[in-house]
Amino acid sequence: MKSISSKNWSIDRSAELYGIREWSSGYFDVNDKGELVCSLTFAGDEQVNSSPVKQTKKTSAKEAQSIVTADDAISTKVNVSLMDIISGMKERGMDMPVLLRFENLIEDRLTKLNEAFANAIKESSYQNYYRGVFPIKVNQQAQVIEEISEFGSRYHHGLEAGSKAELIIALASLTDNDACIVCNGYKDDEFISLGLHAIQLGINCFFVVETLSEIPLIIAASTKMNVKPLIGVRLKLASKVDGYWSSDSGDRSIFGLTTSQLMEAVDQLRAADMIDCLQLLHCHLGSQIPNIQNIRSGVLEACRYYSELSSEGVPLGYLDLGGGLAVDYEGAYTNSTHSMNYNLDEYCADIVEAIIETLDPLGIKHPVILTESGRATVAYSSVLLFNILDVTHFEPAPIPKVIAEDASELVKNLHALLEIITIRNVQECFNDASHYRDEIRENFRRGRETLRSKALGENIYLAILQKIVLLLPQVKRMSTELENLPESLADIYYGNFSVFQSLPDSWAIDQIFPIMPIHRLDEVPTRDAILADLTCDCDGKIDSFTVDGVHRKTLPVHEVKEGEDYFFGAFLVGAYQETLGDLHNLFGDTNVVSVRINSDGSYDYVKEMEGDSISDVLSYVEYYPKALTERFRQRAEKAVKSGRINVAERQTMLRNFSESLGGYTYFEK
Repeated sequence: MKSISSKNWSIDRSAELYGIREWSSGYFDVNDKGELVCSLTFAGDEQVNSSPVKQTKKTSAKEAQSIVTADDAISTKVNVSLMDIISGMKERGMDMPVLLRFENLIEDRLTKLNEAFANAIKESSYQNYYRGVFPIKVNQQAQVIEEISEFGSRYHHGLEAGSKAELIIALASLTDNDACIVCNGYKDDEFISLGLHAIQLGINCFFVVETLSEIPLIIAASTKMNVKPLIGVRLKLASKVDGYWSSDSGDRSIFGLTTSQLMEAVDQLRAADMIDCLQLLHCHLGSQIPNIQNIRSGVLEACRYYSELSSEGVPLGYLDLGGGLAVDYEGAYTNSTHSMNYNLDEYCADIVEAIIETLDPLGIKHPVILTESGRATVAYSSVLLFNILDVTHFEPAPIPKVIAEDASELVKNLHALLEIITIRNVQECFNDASHYRDEIRENFRRGRETLRSKALGENIYLAILQKIVLLLPQVKRMSTELENLPESLADIYYGNFSVFQSLPDSWAIDQIFPIMPIHRLDEVPTRDAILADLTCDCDGKIDSFTVDGVHRKTLPVHEVKEGEDYFFGAFLVGAYQETLGDLHNLFGDTNVVSVRINSDGSYDYVKEMEGDSISDVLSYVEYYPKALTERFRQRAEKAVKSGRINVAERQTMLRNFSESLGGYTYFEK
């Protein structure tokens, strides 16, 4: 890590330290006040949105700048401070933690994805078009699906459903019959009937066959309802991909048909005189694929299957390449698990070129290209905002200059070490100090050291470690123990959130999310810390960060000021986190606020949703608030009869109990 020095500190140095301009794809930056901003560019002809809840505050002249593009069109770049948005939230009674959604970012991601494919198709003279579908499982929240359906309609962007519940969402949300619904997952009669109803309504609803047992069900239901189905087959590719989800590819993939099963599916449909219904080939390349070479090789293999099925007389017209488009959580632009070594334009161009390369020599018509990009569509749009409630520092109390005569020899030895530490003897002093500390602990267990003596020894030992840490930058060679010493002495910053509810992938699969303070970025961060949440769980912490482009177990942060809030943001959390969150310690959903930024620098609070109350989460686990209140009332009434409390105290208790049931599950001031 580069040395963090207050000399010549700047907002650009903060942006570099936290990697803002690398992981944010241009959506976030730092303003002159050291506050994180959402940054958007508006075309010159875009109209300013109007809304009865428009925020009256406008951005400054520095925050809304005119830009002349290559075609001389005037565009406006707008920067909106997250601190200003938080101020508006507070006025509206929305406390931390809050999940903040930017509607503009969903719209912009849909636009960039569709236009990148359109450009690749145009430049390569591809003879068909692109249709995107958003996998509902990535973020099932109604606000998100509504926005995707609305903003995606201009591109005929559809939805992917992996269950009956998700198919119902898709049927009720999509209004564009040129968009596609792709039905993945295992399907029973009810699932198939819903899909056939969609076809009756004129929707391009594809049943993707995952197992051979689904084919007779589709044939029987379509015959009974007299509806011709649209069928796809999902096959297992031999191509393997890099990244955390590599097991989702190759022969051991849990989804899809083997080559022999694929041919049996073709034979069954032909025997039922329904081969003309088989129009889509589905190949899920993988999830969060960091390496573009994996994508290209997977598409080439999929195209071989496509060409062979075409030669079998299967009238395919759609090629669905599934998900895989990655998000660079680290901002590293590499093929590591949480990064990606390609950009969106390269992704689209490689897919289009690979299809042309395989099918053109065989004279096979280009298929409609489908992809199911979920993570790359919604990850950027959501930010978890939370405040810091408390801090634990691992710093010694004042050390007496002279140790009492009756102190143990071990304590005296530790005190003597404190005075002789130099760069030359750092390792030796560390070894001796650790030995004396361990002996003091052992003597305490055996009753040969008093509690007060042990406390003094532990405090001196901590002072020794802190002194050693200050010398480490000057030490050329050091042991692993010394290298890890700063991390073991890092502060613990307690955040008002639940890892398990709002950032479950951080806990479950060690996902790295960009996490950083969202203000005071014009100040040098003088502390190193890990983040702990509100849960009573040792796993309720975050100790993996990307700082200055490298992985670290601690995060540079600012000293918390007495009486002032210190706010953090966890970014790129729009994919999966809301759906996967659980009720650990009964912390429920956070407050949710959706904003829309306008081209004049104003912004609208479009939607506000209060997070779960205590009453809500208790009902999820089958506790009923009325019954709980009655039990508590009975307990309080018994206390009145026994004389422990009076009636007035009873009423106060019942009122507080009732108010708590309606309160937020998170820390409230």
